[in-house]
Amino acid sequence: MREPLLEVRDLKVAFRSHGRAEFQAVCGINLDVERGQMHAVVGESGSGKSVTMLAIMGLLSPSARVSGSVRLEGEELIGKPERAMRRIRGARIGYIFQDPMSALNPLLTIGDQIAEAIRLHDRKITRRSAQERAVELLRLVAIPMAEQRALQYPHEFSGGMRQRVVIAMSMANEPSLLIADEPTTALDVTIQAQIMELLERLRAEKGVGIVLVTHDLGVVAGAASAVTIMYAGRVVEQGSVDEVFAWPRHPYTRGLLGSLPHPGRPKPRLDAIPGAPPPITMRPSGCAFHPRCAFAVERCLTEIPPLRSVGPSLSACHRAEELPPLTSAMEAANADR
Repeated sequence: MREPLLEVRDLKVAFRSHGRAEFQAVCGINLDVERGQMHAVVGESGSGKSVTMLAIMGLLSPSARVSGSVRLEGEELIGKPERAMRRIRGARIGYIFQDPMSALNPLLTIGDQIAEAIRLHDRKITRRSAQERAVELLRLVAIPMAEQRALQYPHEFSGGMRQRVVIAMSMANEPSLLIADEPTTALDVTIQAQIMELLERLRAEKGVGIVLVTHDLGVVAGAASAVTIMYAGRVVEQGSVDEVFAWPRHPYTRGLLGSLPHPGRPKPRLDAIPGAPPPITMRPSGCAFHPRCAFAVERCLTEIPPLRSVGPSLSACHRAEELPPLTSAMEAANADR
């Protein structure tokens, strides 16, 4: 079998508090991303999605203790010196941050910032050639009047246009892997659709592997082929989008799907998952989801369920085999395609 573009095995991240106690933010994540595939990572805030991505990039603070394996095109990244990681970040791995305004320097023009990203990884390219390449990248992400726009500053762009600029910067050196961390957050629905269409075009035309970090299952249904559901630092469900949406084997996934609005929904109100995700310092024993779970039994309070094969997908639920198909969830997802 062909080796995955990105292969993450047993990735763990722990942080120390001021009292020297250590807390696990990410607890043994496994994740594969193929070339030309969009793999979605889904979960509520605090589930460990962004920490996982920052660990892959080697961007966590020195206080974080990272273990496990992250292999990019067969090359191990965990434990690599910072100098070596700088050559990989921005060249072989592109990163789209959540807030495009904070990711851009307000004192430099858009063209200069993209050109800087190019020249950082290609010392032989001239300044003029880098600027020309920056204009080409702005055209690639469908920014009109690219030559004039390259001379403008971030505050002269709308939120959606700034997000396009960040995507252009992430693609400046034609990386094989692109990590998009909530790329449509705080954008209106029309701009969200444009950004997702752009990412899909990059995946299809350039063969880029994309990790899409999001909490929006409607976006996942319309764009991704594989999905990993995270809760409290663990993977609770993983598989193809079609399989997971049609027959979710974890109550958390079922709760997320139950909250999807769609035309023709028989219920006047959306379902909601009671409670809130536990903070990293107060995670319950056993299955971390059990305080919010209507399917919880005594065993769930004391035993952490392993991630195991249940049908064609993976689930970390003691009662996974008892949960029936949720065909209406797939219909809801298809309504958003």
